[in-house]
Amino acid sequence: MYTAALITKNFLMNNSTYQLDDSALTLPISQSARITAQQFANQQPNSEKAEQVRLNTLAVWVVNDYLEMMDIPTNLQASDSWNPIMRLCGNVADLEVPSIGRLECRPVHLHQQICSIPPETWEERVSYLVVQFDESLQEARLLGFIPSVENETLPLAQLQPLEAFIDHLSQVRQSSASPVVNLSQWFAGIFETGWQTIESLWNVPELRPTYAFRSTDTVELNALNRPESITKRAKLIDLGIQILNQPVMLIVKISPEKDQQTSIHLQLHATGNHIYLPPGVHLTVLDSSGTVFLDAQSRRLDNYIQLQFRGEPREEFSVKVAINDTSITEHFRI
Repeated sequence: MYTAALITKNFLMNNSTYQLDDSALTLPISQSARITAQQFANQQPNSEKAEQVRLNTLAVWVVNDYLEMMDIPTNLQASDSWNPIMRLCGNVADLEVPSIGRLECRPVHLHQQICSIPPETWEERVSYLVVQFDESLQEARLLGFIPSVENETLPLAQLQPLEAFIDHLSQVRQSSASPVVNLSQWFAGIFETGWQTIESLWNVPELRPTYAFRSTDTVELNALNRPESITKRAKLIDLGIQILNQPVMLIVKISPEKDQQTSIHLQLHATGNHIYLPPGVHLTVLDSSGTVFLDAQSRRLDNYIQLQFRGEPREEFSVKVAINDTSITEHFRI
């Protein structure tokens, strides 16, 4: 008999709120930072623009100091905020992080509850950090971050804790190094390299399971409303000696919903002469910020484990297969 861990949930989530004081980090503003910010401000045509550039520069400098503390390399000179023409023409406060992308470092005043996010910074940013200043400009507080924005006003209560920021950067770095699977193209019959039909993989003798596997057209598909609209592909996941040198098979099944969402059904199967998955194998769905959204863990007699959820067009998520300290992550866009 097949056993499985099944969790069904809507993929859409709201950022949880938290007290800003719980995770804010206070950092000193160096004299070098204030001198540089004043030099950049002096280049501006009016006092309003000068103050904007001064605070933007200090915000970038503070985030740069924080990343240096965390041993994360940066490239100030490659940032638009360090380009005099870009400073003059736009409201930019970006920081280039090699192999990751650009961070936007937005300043806010003390007691301010809303952060302004200029539309020109909505693209090509991997995260937005908010830096709070008081009138003395002697120190600053890193309040938190948010992975992406869609409008010009960001309530500070929506910020995610700074403790999760480094994990977010690691997720972005891994995502940039790995291709993103475009699930919308699957409906048009376009599949990325490595994703094969389930039948073609089961037909390989070394992969064919020794247990009686039901037809790939009927396994668990009765849980979906319209089997004829289902598109499915599979990929081998090799965790090496951690999983007894036998790959597992990740199966992804998608089907369109009436509300323009996409239903996504994940299964992780044992292959070859392994009747069951090793206990402790995790199948995890991460949202675009790298936060765990769903997780299933294999038990002693699980042939496979599975997860199911829905997502909106263009939403991104990752699927991680892990056991002990070894993991492989696949990145998807709906």
